[in-house]
Amino acid sequence: MVPTGTEETVCRLVREYSDMLLRLACTRLSSVSDAEDAVQEVFLRLLAAPVSFRDAGHEKAWLIRTTLHRASDIRRQAEKRNLPLEEAAQTAAPEPGTDLLQAVQALPEKYGAVIHLHYYEGYSTDEIAQIPPISRNSICVHILWNGMGKQKILE
Repeated sequence: MVPTGTEETVCRLVREYSDMLLRLACTRLSSVSDAEDAVQEVFLRLLAAPVSFRDAGHEKAWLIRTTLHRASDIRRQAEKRNLPLEEAAQTAAPEPGTDLLQAVQALPEKYGAVIHLHYYEGYSTDEIAQIPPISRNSICVHILWNGMGKQKILE
């Protein structure tokens, strides 16, 4: 069992996984600050309520799954609220050259996470299938389907 909940352990996890988790959260959220909040809340959750992991693989899978869930929660909350006009005007314009990121963000959630983990993080289909309970065949179909769809989006 890998112990968590200590400041030292959480600091190690932040060093190891924060960049990857932030990129993953950015694929689900339109704001970098919301993505940062999602990742920060995942690490705070570890400090507040320690989780026992079987091994490093389980640790990483838990972080990915929890980040995806938290990003989904934030996205749903954002869709429910209306921004005042002044606040909406201060929202930053998207960075140039983010067409691919926007295309991934536009995908349904179940496809976007798989595409990000496979193409951006280098996970194999077997590794992705262990994170959320999805069969390897479904993962392959998501990747193939999105590979064909990506061509249409970018044309």
